[in-house]
Amino acid sequence: MLRATLKSLLARKLRLVLSGLAVLLGVMFVSGSFVLTDALGRSFDNMFSSAMAETDVLVAADPAIDVSELEGEAVPGLLTAADRDAVTAVPGVAGVVGEVQADGARVIGADGKVVTSFGPPRFGANWTGETGGLELRSGRGPSADDEIAINQTLAELSRLKVGDRVGVLTTKPKQTFTLVGIFGYEGGLPGRGPVHEVRFTEPVAQELMLGAPGAYTSLSVTAAAGTDPAALRDAIRAKLGDGYVVQTGAEAAAAIADGFKEALSFFNNILLGFAGVALFVGTFLILNTFSIIVAQRTRELALSRALGASRRQVIGSVMVEALVIGLVAAVLGLAAGVGVGALLADLAASFSSLVLAGIGLPLAAVISAFAVGIGVTMIAALLPAVRASRVPPVAALQEVATPDRPLTKLTVSGAVVGALGGGAIAYGLASDDDPVMWLLLGGVLTAFIGVALLSPALARPAVSVLGRLFSWSVPGKLGRLNSGRNPRRTAITAAALMVGVALITGVNTIITSAERSLRGDATDAFQADLIISGQESPGMMPTFDEALLPKMRELAGVRSVAAEYNEQAVIEGEPRMATAVTDLPTIARDFSLVAAAGSLSQPGPGEVVVGESYAAEAGLSVGGTVTARLPRGEPTTFRIIGTYQATPFYGGFIFGPDIVAGMRTPQPSFAYVRLADGADAAAARKGLEALLVDSPEMLVEDTGEFLDRELGETAQLLLMIQVLLGLAILIAVLGVVNTLALSVLERTRELGLLRAIGLSRAATMRMVTVEAVVITVFGALLGVAVGVGLGAAVVQGLAADGLKELSIPWSQAGVYLLLGALVGVLAAILPAIRAARINVLTAIAHE
Repeated sequence: MLRATLKSLLARKLRLVLSGLAVLLGVMFVSGSFVLTDALGRSFDNMFSSAMAETDVLVAADPAIDVSELEGEAVPGLLTAADRDAVTAVPGVAGVVGEVQADGARVIGADGKVVTSFGPPRFGANWTGETGGLELRSGRGPSADDEIAINQTLAELSRLKVGDRVGVLTTKPKQTFTLVGIFGYEGGLPGRGPVHEVRFTEPVAQELMLGAPGAYTSLSVTAAAGTDPAALRDAIRAKLGDGYVVQTGAEAAAAIADGFKEALSFFNNILLGFAGVALFVGTFLILNTFSIIVAQRTRELALSRALGASRRQVIGSVMVEALVIGLVAAVLGLAAGVGVGALLADLAASFSSLVLAGIGLPLAAVISAFAVGIGVTMIAALLPAVRASRVPPVAALQEVATPDRPLTKLTVSGAVVGALGGGAIAYGLASDDDPVMWLLLGGVLTAFIGVALLSPALARPAVSVLGRLFSWSVPGKLGRLNSGRNPRRTAITAAALMVGVALITGVNTIITSAERSLRGDATDAFQADLIISGQESPGMMPTFDEALLPKMRELAGVRSVAAEYNEQAVIEGEPRMATAVTDLPTIARDFSLVAAAGSLSQPGPGEVVVGESYAAEAGLSVGGTVTARLPRGEPTTFRIIGTYQATPFYGGFIFGPDIVAGMRTPQPSFAYVRLADGADAAAARKGLEALLVDSPEMLVEDTGEFLDRELGETAQLLLMIQVLLGLAILIAVLGVVNTLALSVLERTRELGLLRAIGLSRAATMRMVTVEAVVITVFGALLGVAVGVGLGAAVVQGLAADGLKELSIPWSQAGVYLLLGALVGVLAAILPAIRAARINVLTAIAHE
């Protein structure tokens, strides 16, 4: 039986290739993700090990404010000159270098614009000489307070050269320096990855980056000859006591690299999620393929039963075929994954100036490749295998061995499964517990399965209606009839495309609804005529000189200017954003804030206004107190003078300007301008822009422009999702190709008869194309309907979080339907050519 199975498999090589291609693509995505993150992870290990090669022990203070990436930006603690002296006095210490390094040094390039960074930090640091692999490329290090050196990466992006006068934005307003040096790192690298670096003299770095003269962010310790770094670490730790992080150079390098790897892990999980979608789609393809295979081998399997093969042997025969396909797909997918991972790692390294550590084959990639490749294929083939075992021996004597079965059980099962999925989604949306997120995701998956089970019942009437669009010719009529002759096969083929289109449509519905809700709320709430804000950037929030505020208020046509300062803080023991305002009554009008209790008057020293939801959650009320600590201050108690109803644009803790001194950047990040009646808005804008000439990050915009910029990122997010889900669409295309190719083989004699009675080759190709287009348009239509339904359910569930309006992206839905038709045309090319080339006489004689 095994030999017969293998011979049957090898006799149908095309079927083998088409069946395994979907699994191969999914395996490639999974293994490629692991190969990519492994290569980049080891590259970061090497980079930071090199940076710490000359450091035996690294000393830092505990973070002033420690938060996760999702909660905000951590604020590093600071070391003092006394700490440096204490470390220097520890026996075994040969030297101590005080280091200043903080994110937020923004260089103004030769074009007058701030050099942007799409993620990597923009460090401001002190010049410590050519240490840690640093190498001067031209010029020298800064020695005067008005001099800087920058790394080669930044020099190339900014088009600056030694001798240029350069504007730099930090925690202080723009200051101008002379560029005296450009440096890189060992191995000819222009920088440590894509990081931008500006090096000042030590006092200037301390003042501009830390706002604390004499402070350091870390101490790099060199051990005396013969001193063990681990022993020196322990001695320094004992000397300093609590409140410090003391590590060997190797430990510090590993810790920094681990932080980057954590970000890579998050990225890897995203890729694996999309790979899971691709494999889920591939499961439909494999299920359909094996269903067709079983149908085509009915007489062969029946003859095996008649010759004495047991049901178990028949199941084993189909499962062995699945095992071989899965194994081949896993091996080839792993090889392709290594290639794709290597290509992506090389692109990432070249883009970020990272020395690639070399491509490896992590164990996780190997295990996942075989587990996914073989597992998915075997699971998908199980149901057709059981069905094959039920073929009676007498079927070997029948001409038609695969009668169409009733859809009653399948339809009832689909309704039950769909209801369970819908219930899980509803419960997940109604609950605030984190573990329920898995229930929500499970509900979406279950709902997809339920719709897939229901789709055969929908297929026959749907394709009949859709097919009438092409029934103006004989090939069109035949194609419509062919697409509806086997609803199960049509539905499973369409379901593969349905999943990808449904996910894209659902996400699009959520994003479009969120954007429309925000715009609607903004139109109702925003009363300010102009908003001054900075372009989004990593690290420090863009700000402008607060000395400009009086000048703004003096401009012709300006009625009022209310400024807002923002900083990470610890409030009531939790990391939260603290906002300070210069004129709360005006901001309350600008944002339509409504007092819940107390008043919304301007907070004085030691006073705060709190969002109503947090006050209720924490049991706070007007007259009570909260304790807050800013990065550059001590814990302070503030009295609550009012609570307010938070909006999508304003919420949290609002203080007066008395807390600004404790912020790392004591400058406003937003300003809200109201114009006098009849004022010339264009002239007022030009006046404001002229005042902000030394703050090129800041923009003057009306409400519509501000929202367009803020919401512009959603379009990029949607594009990224569409690209990643493109793999699922590609697998759906393969599914249609596979189904049509096998269907052409199955209908060889029928096609021969059609050709014999006069159907031309061109007409035959049109017939197959119509069949493909009807199937894919049905899948796209089903996907749009399911996607809109799931998206609407999520929007409804998030109504309390601000998604008040449901907006269905009809134009995009139309594009997806056209895409479905295009997918059908492309998928039909090869099967249509094959059908047209059938030898008429051979086909008529085909059994």
